[in-house]
Amino acid sequence: MTLNDLPPPGTKRWVIRRKAEVVAGVRAGLITLEEACERYTLSVEEFLSWQKLIDRHGLRGLRVTRLQDYRGNEQGARHPQNGPRRANTDYPLRNPVLS
Repeated sequence: MTLNDLPPPGTKRWVIRRKAEVVAGVRAGLITLEEACERYTLSVEEFLSWQKLIDRHGLRGLRVTRLQDYRGNEQGARHPQNGPRRANTDYPLRNPVLS
């Protein structure tokens, strides 16, 4: 892997492959964490979250678009907009017997 394999500086659209390339570049020592954050306008937290997601879930973990949503799901919490899941009492649990 070389610096030419990394996404171009100023990348705005972060697909899985580009995130993985940046993480691999930092891990391989091609670029430091600080350089990656400056080059791609990332927070350290965002980069570290990519690294953690790869370690825990492989590349599919990088599909997450909003860190807050993913963290809520990891901790068993529900997304604030959705609230806790409740049974829908408007519908019976079984189909009624037709006579």
